Amino acid sequence: MELEFLGTNAGVPSLQRNVTSIALRMFEERRAFWLFDCGEATQHQILRSSLKLSKLEKIFITHLHGDHIFGLPGLLSSRAYQGGTTKLTVYGPPGLKQYIEVSLMLSQSRIEYELEVIEHTGGIVFEDEDVTVESLLLDHRIDSYGYRIAEKDKPGSLDLKRLAEYGLKPGPAYGRLKRGESIDLGNGKTLHPDDVLGQPKKGRIVTILGDTRPCDNVIELARDADLLVHEATFMHDLKESAYNYHHCTSIQAAEAAVAAGAKELILTHFSSRYKDQEHLQPLLDEAQSVFPKTLLAEEFMLFPVLRHT
Repeated sequence: MELEFLGTNAGVPSLQRNVTSIALRMFEERRAFWLFDCGEATQHQILRSSLKLSKLEKIFITHLHGDHIFGLPGLLSSRAYQGGTTKLTVYGPPGLKQYIEVSLMLSQSRIEYELEVIEHTGGIVFEDEDVTVESLLLDHRIDSYGYRIAEKDKPGSLDLKRLAEYGLKPGPAYGRLKRGESIDLGNGKTLHPDDVLGQPKKGRIVTILGDTRPCDNVIELARDADLLVHEATFMHDLKESAYNYHHCTSIQAAEAAVAAGAKELILTHFSSRYKDQEHLQPLLDEAQSVFPKTLLAEEFMLFPVLRHT
């Protein structure tokens, strides 16, 4: 599991950075990737990356401002031409379905695959046997949501030496033990999973926020997260501007990471006044003075989601 940023600018694109989109790459876990927001030219950014739209499984939209959704119609209509034939589900706030339907209808775009749009107002928006995605409302000019992606804990690894001592060879019994089932050894003894399984592997937690001022739901979504992605539109000397525009500063993002007990923080959604990495360095310095394990998002750089114990 790793993150790839396809756009890190706030508001409008610049020559250096595109507007917001983040890919959560889960090729080992799901053989797919998920997209969080889809600003203008996101499909162009995907073409410049190693990602393939045929592997796109889900899109999560934080809010309906243009720099987060103007890339959706083009990406959805182009996906089939790039081998995307499997079902695609898009999640987001009320109004998203109308935006997609009207855009595709007026442009007479044809979707050659199953497209599902699920509108929500927070809560558990997706869950399967491997992962849960929870969303909560943030504090922005329009309804903006953050997402908490939580892997479920996995059974520990089988102790092959112990299994051999019990006379078991690779086969269906291994799978049953991994699923938590006990095995009758046929000699009056029963082998329980705890006898041959190591410690469970704790699931990782990734929190990806939409645009927001500081608020309690940021802390709830980021609680004990292995990785928190937080907007940092301005340096802290512009905290009044940040408040007036319903955004955060780099220090406020770092303070949220501390309060939530997050393990790592990545800053993104930078004002275009900070033109390049040199101009962004002061934002990083500010954040690291509060929360040392802070990084700046860079487009096309891969950020692994580490498993913290």
